[in-house]
Amino acid sequence: MASRVQLPSQLVESAQAFTDGGREPAEPRNAATVVLMRPGSEGPEVYLLRRQTSMAFAGGMCVFPGGGVDPRDFDHAIAWAGPSPQEWAARLGTDEATARALVCAAVRETFEESGVLLAGESADTVVADTTGEDWETDRAALEARELALTEFLDRRGLVLRTDLLGVWAAWLTPVFEPRRYRTWFFVADLPEGQRTRDVSTESDQVTWLPAMQAVADVEDQQLLMLPPTYLTCLEVGQYADPADVLDAAHDRSVEMFMPEVEQSDEGSTLSIPPRFETLLATRP
Repeated sequence: MASRVQLPSQLVESAQAFTDGGREPAEPRNAATVVLMRPGSEGPEVYLLRRQTSMAFAGGMCVFPGGGVDPRDFDHAIAWAGPSPQEWAARLGTDEATARALVCAAVRETFEESGVLLAGESADTVVADTTGEDWETDRAALEARELALTEFLDRRGLVLRTDLLGVWAAWLTPVFEPRRYRTWFFVADLPEGQRTRDVSTESDQVTWLPAMQAVADVEDQQLLMLPPTYLTCLEVGQYADPADVLDAAHDRSVEMFMPEVEQSDEGSTLSIPPRFETLLATRP
């Protein structure tokens, strides 16, 4: 079984101070991240970015495309295909406005950090190529917060393809972290004709890896990942291809999970959702 990372004593002491009420936790920010997948000979492959080591949160860690919700993700309604904001609210466990903003953030962050856009000219089409200079200009403007996603889609006459997304999980950063996020994990297949590009200013390296290879690389200390990213790769890697992952996500709804410090004979570790215990037990 893959062992969990033992927490250093100073972190355990810090966590206890929050539990005892001696310290006030930081207010979490809403965020969205997308497990972008493509078929591979060893199961689903996932797109990973290694964050710049200078980043204040998760520096040096391999992550999926994602980031915080922009206030403008709450802007006016846009052309929308797929489950309604009301349906997304039920799946995500939020109100409609927040659900719509989270879906918009998921699509925007994926485009900003990979060049992949989950939108099309109609409800049953998807943009085939986003590699031109005009697309890159808009992508950079979105990343710099000089352009809102709603304005970008309106101007180009595009429909947000929310049906290309599935919801997978929801994680809340532990109370002892100075920067905290409520992060909803989505899954999506790489649209036909599109390709990822190394464009994000927040990463210094990008790669496609079979999900289970990413798991093995973390266990061999070749990659660094936060537990939610590692466990998501492990879970996605149980499926034969991205279509199966999306089928599993079709009717899924999620509840926010916050890891807490657990004590055992082996030391202190962070708790994980119960469904991962069996998966971890299969690891060597």
